[in-house]
Amino acid sequence: MTKTRAVEFKEAVLPNGLSVIAEVNPEARSVALGYFCKTGSRDETPEMAGVSHFLEHMLFKGSERRGALEVNLEFDRMGAQYNAFTSEENTVYYGAVLPEFALELLELWTDLMRPALRLEDFETEKQVILEEIALYEDRPQVMLFDRGRARYFRGHPLGNSVLGTRQSIGGLVREQMVAYHAQRYVPSNLVLALAGRVDWERVLERVEALTAAWPQGEAPRGYPEPSPATGELREPYPKATQAYIAVFAPGVSAQDPRRYAAQVLASILGEEGNSRLHWALTDKGLVESVGAGVDEADRAGMFYVYAQTAPQNEERVRDILRFELERFEREGVRQEELERAKNKLATALAFAGETPMRRLMSVGLGYTYNRTYEPVDEVARRIAGLTLREVNALLEEKPFSRSFFYTLAPA
Repeated sequence: MTKTRAVEFKEAVLPNGLSVIAEVNPEARSVALGYFCKTGSRDETPEMAGVSHFLEHMLFKGSERRGALEVNLEFDRMGAQYNAFTSEENTVYYGAVLPEFALELLELWTDLMRPALRLEDFETEKQVILEEIALYEDRPQVMLFDRGRARYFRGHPLGNSVLGTRQSIGGLVREQMVAYHAQRYVPSNLVLALAGRVDWERVLERVEALTAAWPQGEAPRGYPEPSPATGELREPYPKATQAYIAVFAPGVSAQDPRRYAAQVLASILGEEGNSRLHWALTDKGLVESVGAGVDEADRAGMFYVYAQTAPQNEERVRDILRFELERFEREGVRQEELERAKNKLATALAFAGETPMRRLMSVGLGYTYNRTYEPVDEVARRIAGLTLREVNALLEEKPFSRSFFYTLAPA
């Protein structure tokens, strides 16, 4: 019988302040790694709205050592699967390769963390971002959340648009981006995470040498108390041919131990195929799509519901949503619903644990928010151990009684 070697968690803080973590799985057939920068639209000023996302694009234009073509060729030569994304709170650069290319991928991403930000690339990419904004403006289902979050958070940084606006991007100059990068991409505000078949000692030695000259500093984040909106707001949208409805309600933060109970609640409420909203709306042919979820943010959070429906069904769908949310709070969750939701989450967790790339996201984001590591079996244990009382305790706080309904409808 072959003995399976155990998965291990490793962590270290380099002298410059960079946190390096790894979930080492000797049985894995690949390595995933990425830089998690704790910066996003919530860290931007109005005049620099969208700079985090713009900067993400600019990293792929290269460093002082590499141009955009060289960057692309190196990723391709390694056979890397790679990408990046920017959210309200984080900018993440990640990739996965065969183990023999791990140090080369590490060197490439580390070099790109110090981009050249060439003026000609800046001006070219600015047009790309403006085109991207125009593209999303043609998609009401995207603008529903972009606008809805802004209305719900009422000036709080969590309502800032990730893309920014035509005005903010159009007015942005290279020097502002250079200053933003210098302020936010300091080692203490970054986490280098790895998952899979990782040679921990070699990685640690290499990244320490590669980042030794990085300027140090602090990148504090403001935490004003949210004061979210309640009630309803309906706005006409010229690009809309259907009605797009979002419901926002107070939730739990990424640091809150109740986040697993919140995930179960969202699944029971709006899981595709078998949930309360599915049977109330989809099964009756009243919506094209409906769902629910949780947004666990840094020291804040929200539940959300969305629905897309024909204009003639708009009012009826909103009425049913109100009724179902009120009933959800009044009646609570049933034991059989809880067990089904826990099983679904356990299955999803098992799938997510099968590849280093999927584990990278869980390990990296979890550590960025909480500075702790949760192995798959520990998360599974927590979900399996959830009780009806724990889940219903969230509903007893009446989050959906403080909902904000936002609708984009045909003009």
